[in-house]
Amino acid sequence: MTPQIDPRAGAAVKAADRAHVFHSWSAQELIDPLAVAGAEGSYFWDYDGKRYLDLTSGLVYTNIGYQHPKVVAAIQEQAAHLTTFAPAFAIEARSEAARLIAERTPGDLDKIFFTNGGADAVEHAVRMARLHTGRPKVLSAYRSYHGGTQQAVNLTGDPRRWASDSATAGVVHFWAPFLYRSRFYAETEEQETARALEHLETTIAFEGPGTIAAIILETVPGTAGIMLPPPGYLAGVREICDRHGIVFVLDEVMAGFGRTGEWFAADLYGVTPDLMTFAKGVNSGYVPLGGVAISGAIAETFARRPYPGGLTYSGHPLACAAAVATINVMAEEGVVENAKRLGASLVGPGLAELAERHPSVGEVRGVGMFWAVELVKNRETREPLVPYNATGEANAPMAAFGAAAKKAGVWPFVNMNRTHFVPPLNVSEAEVKEGLAALDAALSAADEYTV
Repeated sequence: MTPQIDPRAGAAVKAADRAHVFHSWSAQELIDPLAVAGAEGSYFWDYDGKRYLDLTSGLVYTNIGYQHPKVVAAIQEQAAHLTTFAPAFAIEARSEAARLIAERTPGDLDKIFFTNGGADAVEHAVRMARLHTGRPKVLSAYRSYHGGTQQAVNLTGDPRRWASDSATAGVVHFWAPFLYRSRFYAETEEQETARALEHLETTIAFEGPGTIAAIILETVPGTAGIMLPPPGYLAGVREICDRHGIVFVLDEVMAGFGRTGEWFAADLYGVTPDLMTFAKGVNSGYVPLGGVAISGAIAETFARRPYPGGLTYSGHPLACAAAVATINVMAEEGVVENAKRLGASLVGPGLAELAERHPSVGEVRGVGMFWAVELVKNRETREPLVPYNATGEANAPMAAFGAAAKKAGVWPFVNMNRTHFVPPLNVSEAEVKEGLAALDAALSAADEYTV
């Protein structure tokens, strides 16, 4: 697809946006959204014809890139056949999407409850856990994000929670492992695992094991920094949950559907949760869809007892048709395998090479097409390039990095003092190299702020 240059059309789109669109997570008068004219594969472009390699995959959801023809055709075909239908009925697209998802989930997570996205998937997973156990509390980690709805944002462990934190949502936060910025004074992964599990055990003991319905963790935290759990940690959490009768929930909204080079990140660790949330990559974000994969034991709770929850658009035919096509495309085209191969052979080594050249890079970590670059003022002290939750002038170093990346032709994922390398999973070798070269140029801007 060739970008069409039409600045007047772009100006009209921008004017209507600024007049009427209320943007999320933003001070409305301080933002300047780009008017996007089109997208294809790993790229999108504006009305001036400037093209960007999308290193964000939208919001880490276009796992097969933009406008994949097979998924577009599946949506069109479904719209012509059955555009919408209420969730109480059995329809082909919904049934087939559930079957394909259940084939890929670990263990006995064979029942699928469809939602409209990740946040409401988390909402329903928590509701299921509370009803299954008859307990009120849920434990979640700092350095996490679980969604913007009321329960999900209270579970979240980053500053987006603060404005909506009611302190009465039955949520208790704890520290999960992260060796680079260890809260446990650990020097090795083994120490970090052992001390993080001991901290969790202590938290449970002081909260009262019989009051805790669930522990929810992002299998690999996404927006919070792509911190891979050290060996043994998730298995240890699984054992703690089993011992105390606590439901173990893994949030795979961002990490699932191939992002880590496996269908689900849980597959990397050989751990099966009781509930698993998903969204985003299930259909590459082409039509909103999320869900909860449910274990046999929890499904049995609602075999003769009604589950008190539902959504008007649960398992929407267009969304499910997109999911069926996306999963089939990923299987047929080796998309998950591509993410695994290029992550190991090109992205990881390439980012490590950038770290050697740029004093602003404190750590590189990741797997598959899920990588984070931690930017620091000083490698020895590990002081972040910008303060936690920085805004305005305090965020100038990261703003300079972001501007340099865009000038170099890539759209970067920037959050706090990090940039994430999260392109579509079917990205090519040439596109990965293009992205690494652009980051190389942009990191020179961040280097100017090191000491």
